[in-house]
Amino acid sequence: MKVEADVDLCQGHQMCQGEAATVFGFDADEDVVVLLDAHPDDSLRDAVAAAVKYCPAMALTLRD
Repeated sequence: MKVEADVDLCQGHQMCQGEAATVFGFDADEDVVVLLDAHPDDSLRDAVAAAVKYCPAMALTLRD
């Protein structure tokens, strides 16, 4: 699986961190998401899918 983040869409809500903190970080200076792991282990699929689903800005994408 591959995770992508569009920092132009990101609004800094940090919801993704709450769902998958080992995959998503945050750049406080830029107020945007930072991908800590663009290819997370499949065991994190549910958490990453939830992060993508609940992103208010729809800035995240999950690809297989």
